[in-house]
Amino acid sequence: MKSLGEKQKPVIIKLADGEVVRGWIEYYDRNMVRLTREDQPNLFIFKHEIMYIAEDGGKRK
Repeated sequence: MKSLGEKQKPVIIKLADGEVVRGWIEYYDRNMVRLTREDQPNLFIFKHEIMYIAEDGGKRK
């Protein structure tokens, strides 16, 4: 996660309820992740709600 955040790589986050969100990790700590998205509100996601985080193959504008 450190590398993804530092390089602002696009990621896909799948949540425990099955929802998938895309953006880049701007900040994280031991309890949550801040996901920044283009043309949509930023999200603060608790880590216990995340099933997985994967690097997105798509390009960020």
